[in-house]
Amino acid sequence: MDIGKEKRLSIALQISNFRTALKGFEKLVEHVAAQKRDERAGLFIQKEDVIDYDKFYAAVRELFGPEVKNQDVKCFYRKLCNNPDASTDWCEIFGYLSSEESPASHMDEENLVFLVSRKQRVVISGSRRRDVIKCIVKIPQLDLLITASQKGLITVFNSQMRVQTSTNVMDTSWITGCDYLSQLKRIVATTERTIIVWDYKAQGSGQENYFVIKPMDHCLLCVCVVSLPDQLCRDDILLGDDGGFVNKFTVNSDDFGLKQAKSKKKLQSQVLDSKNFKSVKRKLHNDWVMKIRYITPLSCFGSCSLDSVHSVVLESLKRLEDNLPVREFSVPRGANTFCYCMKANVIVTGGDDKVLRLWHPNISTKPVGKLVGHMFSITEIVVNEKDQHVISLSSAKAFRVWDIQTLSLLQVFHDSHGGPGDMQIYSMVYDASHGMLITGSSVMDMYPLTRMVQGTRQIPRTHEREINIMLYNRYFHQVLTICSESIMRVWELETGLQVYQILDPHGFSVELTSAAVDETGFLFATGAYNGTIKIWDFGSGQEMKVLPEGKDWKEEEHWLRHLIFLKAQEKQQYLILALERNGKIKMVQGKEEDACLMVIWELPNVVPFLQDGNHTVHLKTAPKHRSMRIPFPDVELVEKNFSQSVHSPAISMEVNCIDLLQVEGYNLIAAGTLNGVIILWNFVNSTVKELYRPEDCFTADPDLDPKRFRINNILFLFRTPECARRSSQDSVRSSSQCDSSKGPQSSKGSKQSIHDSDVKGEQTDVTAGDQQPVDTKHPGGTSVIDTQPPVIVTAHEDGHLRFWTLEGKLLKNMLPFTKHSAISLTSLYTDSCARILLTGNVEGHVILCSISSFLDPPHEEKKLKQLLAWRAHSLEVTQVIYVEDKQMVLTASIDGSVRLWHAFSGQYCGYFGQRRMLEISQRSDFILPCDVNEYPVQIKEENKFTEKQQKYEYPLVFDRQKWKKMSSMSLLFKRTPPKAFEVDHDFKFFKSLSSPKIRRHALEGFLKENREAGIVFGSLPIYRVPSPTSLRFLPLIGSEMQRESVDSIPGEKKESHVQHEATSWRRSLKRHLVPQINLASSFFPSISE
Repeated sequence: MDIGKEKRLSIALQISNFRTALKGFEKLVEHVAAQKRDERAGLFIQKEDVIDYDKFYAAVRELFGPEVKNQDVKCFYRKLCNNPDASTDWCEIFGYLSSEESPASHMDEENLVFLVSRKQRVVISGSRRRDVIKCIVKIPQLDLLITASQKGLITVFNSQMRVQTSTNVMDTSWITGCDYLSQLKRIVATTERTIIVWDYKAQGSGQENYFVIKPMDHCLLCVCVVSLPDQLCRDDILLGDDGGFVNKFTVNSDDFGLKQAKSKKKLQSQVLDSKNFKSVKRKLHNDWVMKIRYITPLSCFGSCSLDSVHSVVLESLKRLEDNLPVREFSVPRGANTFCYCMKANVIVTGGDDKVLRLWHPNISTKPVGKLVGHMFSITEIVVNEKDQHVISLSSAKAFRVWDIQTLSLLQVFHDSHGGPGDMQIYSMVYDASHGMLITGSSVMDMYPLTRMVQGTRQIPRTHEREINIMLYNRYFHQVLTICSESIMRVWELETGLQVYQILDPHGFSVELTSAAVDETGFLFATGAYNGTIKIWDFGSGQEMKVLPEGKDWKEEEHWLRHLIFLKAQEKQQYLILALERNGKIKMVQGKEEDACLMVIWELPNVVPFLQDGNHTVHLKTAPKHRSMRIPFPDVELVEKNFSQSVHSPAISMEVNCIDLLQVEGYNLIAAGTLNGVIILWNFVNSTVKELYRPEDCFTADPDLDPKRFRINNILFLFRTPECARRSSQDSVRSSSQCDSSKGPQSSKGSKQSIHDSDVKGEQTDVTAGDQQPVDTKHPGGTSVIDTQPPVIVTAHEDGHLRFWTLEGKLLKNMLPFTKHSAISLTSLYTDSCARILLTGNVEGHVILCSISSFLDPPHEEKKLKQLLAWRAHSLEVTQVIYVEDKQMVLTASIDGSVRLWHAFSGQYCGYFGQRRMLEISQRSDFILPCDVNEYPVQIKEENKFTEKQQKYEYPLVFDRQKWKKMSSMSLLFKRTPPKAFEVDHDFKFFKSLSSPKIRRHALEGFLKENREAGIVFGSLPIYRVPSPTSLRFLPLIGSEMQRESVDSIPGEKKESHVQHEATSWRRSLKRHLVPQINLASSFFPSISE
C-alpha cells in the first residue's frame, strides 16, 4: 500500500512539474514572439536581451530536460520567427504532430514551397479502365515529358503539357518503366518480360510501329538509359529485375533502322531476339531491384533493393563485367528509392523504415544525416537542385519538402484524390525548367512552385499606401522606401529582408515628399509637405539634424518636391539643395555644433523675366560675408525692370524638377517648369538661359489639357574622363549579350536577344570613343581625353524624351516604343558613366535605352537605341533606379510595391516585403507579377541592307485631307494606261487611304445586326462616323478621268494642229479607260444624301 501511494505521489509530482514547465514554456514563447514583433516594427532591442536560437534551445532543455531534440526545437524556433502570431503547441517541441499535413495549416501561403491550391490535373485520354501512370520521365534538352501507363499507353507531352504523340503497346504484360534514348532519339519502355523501343517521331500509322525485344530471363522492374555524349548512334540500357540482377543492354541504330527499311509493310510491332544484342549482367542484390539510375556527375550507376544488407549499390559500369567488390549501403528493411543531389554531394535513400538517410557517395558505413517524420513507407524521392530541396512521398500520398542544408522540414501536403483503391502514387518527377512537381497515379497532377505562380496570388505590397520616395545606397547595398502614410523602411537589396522601419519620421500624419542620400552613403535627408527637413544616419536610423517648420508658414506653402545633397567645402558641414512646390530653389546648411538646419541661400525667381521675352538673363554676384564657403555664389538678377505681363491663373509656371552638375568647368542647375520651359543656371558664366519654350505655353486653351507641356523630370548626361577611359568590354552592350530569358518578345519579329550586328556596331562605337584621345593636337601621343560637354535629357508629359545641348539645340526627339500609344513619362535615371538611360511612365512601363555612342559628338540620332521595354506595374511608376554593379532595376509605383528586375532581360525577381528571400540570380524560368500579363519587348533595329518596302496598317480608311491635297494631273498621264476592269494602285482614291486616327472617345454604335450581310459580317457592329459634307459619293472612275484630261491638255486651242492632236488623244483615251464603275456603294454603304 505504501508503494502504491509513493507511485501516485511521484506521478502527481511529475505532472505538477510538467505543468510548471509548460507555463514557463508559454512565457518563453510569448517573450520570443513579442521580441520578433518588435524587430519587425523597427524597434531597437539591446543585444544582451535578444533571445537567439542558442538561448532558446538552452531554456527549453532546462524546462523539459535533455529528451528534446535539437532538430525539433530548431523547426519550432524557425516557425516562431517566420510568423510570431501563429498558434503553437508544446507537442511540436517533441516532434509530435496531429497529422502529417497539419503543419501546412500553420504556414503562410507565401512561405510554401509548392502552391497546392494551384494544382493542375491532366487525365490521360484513351487509357484503359483502372489504368495508372507507372512511370514519368522528363527530357530537359527537348523540354518533353514522357509518361507510361501500366496497361501500355505511352504518351509524349510538349512544354505546354499538350499531347504531342502517343501509342498503345499491345502486350499481355504490364509496363514497369520507361526512359529516353538520347542517341537513337527513341523511347524505351520495359514490361515484365520484354523491352520496347518506339520511334515517337514516326508519322501517321507509323506511330504504332515499335520494336519488341524478348525474351528476358527475369521479370523487369525498372529501367534507365546511360547518357554518355562521347558514344554516337549507340545507347546503353540498364535494367533491374526481380532476381537482384542489374543488366546492361547495348542497342545501336543499325538494330532498328535496317530492319525498318527492309520491311515495306506497315506492321504494328516487330519482334527482335534479345540474344542478338550485346548484354552483360551481374547479381548485386538478394531481392527485387526497385530503382536504378545513372548518375552522370559521379560517372557511375546506382541501384536499390529491398535487401537489408545490399540495399544500395553505387559503382561504375565496369563492375558489371567482373566480380570485384562494389560500394554497398545497408539500410534497415531495404530501400524503395534513392536520388542524388549534386550541389550537396549526397545520396538520399528512403524505404519501409520511414526514414530518409543522407549518405556521402564515398562513405557507406554511416549516413551523414537523417530526416524523420513520415508515418508510412517512403516510395519516391526527387531533388530540386536549384533550391536544395528534397521532396519525399509516402505510400499514404503524403508529401514532405526538406531543406538539405539545414535538414529542416519546409512543407507538408497531402493528395486527397481517389478512394481506397486509388491510394498509391506510382511515379514522381521534378521539372526544373518549369518549377513543377509532377506525380502519376490514375491521373497526372502538377504542383507548381509558389514563385512560379506569378510570385503569389496576392498583389505585391511593400507598403500599404503608394510609394512616394525610393532611394538606393550603393555603399550599403540597401534600399530606402517611403510611402504616403509616412512609413520609412530600409531593405537589403540581395535578400529583400527589412533592416528597420521608422513610423511618422516628421511627426504624426506628416507626409514625406522627398529624400536624398549623400555620396558617402552614411547620411540621408527627408523632406515633408510642411517644409521640414531632417538628416538621418543611414546605418542606425537615428535623427541628426532638423529644419523646423516656420511659425508664419502657410500650409503646403513650402512643400518640398526635390532634395539634392551638395559637396560640402569644409568638414562637419551638411549642405542640401531643396526645390519647393512653389518653384523656389534654396540651400539648407547644417553644422556639427548646431542642432537645427537653416536656410542660407535662395535663387531669385527668373520666370517673370523669361516670360517677358528675354532668353538670357545675366547675374551679378552679391558678396555676402559667410563663415563657410558654399558651392554657389550669392547672385542677383541684373534686369530689375520688366513689364508686368499678366498670365492666366490656369497656367502653372513653377519649376517642377531640377538637376545639378558640379564638375570641373561646369557649375550648372537645370530646371523644367510645369508649362514646358527649360531653364539653365550657369554660375560659371553668371547667366540664366531659356533653352526651350513651347509655343503657346503662356496662353490658356480650355479645350486642351493644361498639363500637356509639363516637364516631369530632367537629367544631366555627362561622362567624366575616367569613364571615357574604360574599355569596351565594360560597355553596356556587352552586358546585354548575357543570356536572356525565354519570356521577352520582340517587335518587328525578333524573339531573341538584340541583333548581333547592333551589338558589334555599338561595341565598335564605344571602342572608337575610348581611343579618341590619340589626337594630332597632342604630338607626344599622350592619353589626354577631351571632356565632352554635357547633354540634358527631359521627360515630358506628352510621352517624349528630348535631348538638348547646353545652347538649347534639340539633338533628338524620341518617342519610346511600347505596346501602347504615347504615355506620359514620370522618371529618369542613368548610370555613373551615362551609358544607359532608364525611364518610367504612368502606365507602369519601364524603357531601357543605350546612349553610350549617342553622347559622343556629332550626336548621331541613329546611335540612340532603345533596347528593352517591359510592363513593371499595372499603375504609375513613380521612380526607377539602376543598380549598376548588379545590373538590376528597382521600380516603385503608386500601387505600393517596390519590385526588382533584371535590367537587360526584364525578368522579374520579386518585391520587397515578401516573406521568402529575393533571388537575384538569373533564372531559366520566366515569371511575371500577378498584376502584369505583358512580356518584355526587345527592340531589333532593321538591317540597313533590307529593302525598304511600303507597309500598311490595316484597316485603311478614306482620308479627306489627303484627297484635297492630292493633284489629279500626275495620276492621269501614264504611258501605260490600265487595262479594263483593273484598278491602278496609283489611283487617287487609293492614295487617299490611311490608317485610322486614334479617338479619345469610343464611337457609338447604332446598328448591331444585319441579316442580309450574313452570319459573320452581319454580327459585326456598325459605327457612325462623321462623313464629309461635300462628298456624297465617290466619283465614277472613267468619267472623272475624262473631265480631268480635257482640262489638263497643254497648249493653246487657237492652233488647229494642237486641237487635232488633242482630239485624237481623247479618242485613244476612251478606248483604254476603265469602264465607269461607282465604288461608293462598296466602300461607304451607309452614306446617303
